[in-house]
Amino acid sequence: MSNGVRIVEVGPRDGLQNEQTSVSVEGRIVFIEALLAAGLHTIEVGAFVSPKAIPQMVGSDEVLRGVSHHADSEFHVLVPNEKGYEAARANGAKVIAVFGSASEGFSRANINCSVAESIERFKPVVARARADGVKVRGYISCVLGCPYDGEVKPKAVVDVAKVLWDLGCYEVSLGDTIGVGTPKKARELLRAVAGYVPMTHLAMHFHDTYGQALANLYAGMEEGARVIDSAAGGLGGCPYAPGATGNVATEDVVYMLEGLGAATGVDMTKLVQATNEISKLIDCSPVSRVATALNAKRRLANKRE
Repeated sequence: MSNGVRIVEVGPRDGLQNEQTSVSVEGRIVFIEALLAAGLHTIEVGAFVSPKAIPQMVGSDEVLRGVSHHADSEFHVLVPNEKGYEAARANGAKVIAVFGSASEGFSRANINCSVAESIERFKPVVARARADGVKVRGYISCVLGCPYDGEVKPKAVVDVAKVLWDLGCYEVSLGDTIGVGTPKKARELLRAVAGYVPMTHLAMHFHDTYGQALANLYAGMEEGARVIDSAAGGLGGCPYAPGATGNVATEDVVYMLEGLGAATGVDMTKLVQATNEISKLIDCSPVSRVATALNAKRRLANKRE
């Protein structure tokens, strides 16, 4: 298995937008700066969405501007429509993300429209972004299961992925939103989608509800996938997916990758520090196994001194 794995840190957006406690603009900027200091340089920093729908993302314009001086890093923002795109562009966005679902039930619950209608909404966004030289990343939710529709067939995922790729998205992120996937299903899904979107342009965005995320990522890497979405501390969840836990933790991913001999460029000590600080702000302990273990080890060492 070759190296060259790229981590996309989604904690500041996908992680924090589903936490009950909102984090201030200043707090989010400090969090992102800490992630950058730890060696993570592709970070999803906000979303230009309705403040009523997702109040946790209010101030994403200030956050984006606040970190934009890091010219060697790539910052992503989520946009749901042309209004969101215009706001993102006005604040210097160079990479945006659009999202759809492979499940009709989830699409209805999440954005109150069908899968086909959601595609029509983001088509003009992608077109404008490409005309402006802005990179577009496409997300697909519920690729391995839906809280409303149950099992999701690979063909449903392929259909949406093909549209995103044909529209001009440079990368398609496959989201196991409720974390029900297993390695066999993850492998089969990636093979199916790779028939239409090159494997090198697919990202794995797996939640860890049933403790399968790392195993699923490993299976995907064996198939040739090399992009992993993760969130520091395992932040997040999904308000439309009852019982769903957060994203796979960045610390756990880094630990696995380095154990495989992959050079991640991430400083684990600084990453755990970033996780600990954001966990204090949201008053919630990190679900990362690695962060939990290292924090316990540190506390024990302090007692012995």
